Amino acid sequence: MSRKSRNRITIGDVAAVLDMLAPPAMAQSWDNVGLLAGDRSVSCSRVLLCIDLTPAVLDEAMAGPYQMIVAYHPPIFRPIKRLLADSGQTDALVHRAVASGIAIYSPHTALDAAPGGTNDVLAGLCDLTEVEPFEYTTEDGGQCKIVTFVPAEKVDAVAFAMAAAGAGRIGGYELCSYRVRGEGTFYGTEGTQPRVGRRGRLEKVPEIRIEMVAPRGRLPEVINALLRAHPYEEPAYDIYPLAGAPSFGIGRTGLLPPKTTLAGLAAKLKARTGSRVAVVVGHGKARLTRAAVCVGAAGSLPLEKPRAADCDVIITGEIRHHEALALLRLGKTAIALGHWESERPALPSLATRLGQAVPGLSVRVSRKDTGPFALA
Repeated sequence: MSRKSRNRITIGDVAAVLDMLAPPAMAQSWDNVGLLAGDRSVSCSRVLLCIDLTPAVLDEAMAGPYQMIVAYHPPIFRPIKRLLADSGQTDALVHRAVASGIAIYSPHTALDAAPGGTNDVLAGLCDLTEVEPFEYTTEDGGQCKIVTFVPAEKVDAVAFAMAAAGAGRIGGYELCSYRVRGEGTFYGTEGTQPRVGRRGRLEKVPEIRIEMVAPRGRLPEVINALLRAHPYEEPAYDIYPLAGAPSFGIGRTGLLPPKTTLAGLAAKLKARTGSRVAVVVGHGKARLTRAAVCVGAAGSLPLEKPRAADCDVIITGEIRHHEALALLRLGKTAIALGHWESERPALPSLATRLGQAVPGLSVRVSRKDTGPFALA
């Protein structure tokens, strides 16, 4: 393989890095994230970032020329049955992008939850400290726990067989198990051939409950090893899926600088985000101590989460009329920067991180990506 071919960057390479920066497993279940359109094997040297894929952004990408668009909001969201160039919907933009050889990737709520993503950027603009998600979520840990019940004299043989098949490994340790003594019962009916006791009567056997973890991908081998080593004709076993440790989540909460007021915080965020459509809920002189941050359309959602229930202010993109009334009744305040305006500040940060992770890749933030609203 030539040096040139080894250094070639592909759409798949860029998508893989984006998957690491904003793991799809962190996205909300209703979302559609990741590589939405494109050929992973195609070369990629230029990537354009935007919040929304609009005709102006697509024109910019084609003129670039860019081989990939990272659109924060997924242009393919609900299932679609057709890609028609003249539909007037977002599928027309996707059709045009695909026809022009431009791949489309969307991180959306995966970037919201990921460290360094949209909510962390907005929390930084608020100068929050002691920042954490206001609701932790967990991803599939890829591990299961297998539980079986074995006569004491055979427990080591079963455990060693399961370990040889891939179970019982935790970090640098092997043959890890947990064992509890108990009593098992069974009644062998006609046609059974119990290896312990006799059929036709209730048997009680001293047993040891043994628990071992195993990678989900090794379950068939571990179960086969258990069955071969177990002394019973019909061994009983249970499989429990295990979640990963909570390390990410929805939104952010944190402490504001001392003597922060609603008016002062709103003015600071308007200046830092460039928002021209920001509005506040509450009195400008209200003193604030703790904030909940959630880009986009959070509404009163943060108040339903345990780590945000005691916040003084919600900082988000947009809030509906009745949500604002509910906040006032609760004695809370809010700043709505504008949906697009709350999310856009994350793009320069994402561009820098992506460019650093893929040397030689040119990453730019779209100049044609604009919010849909302006002051009358």
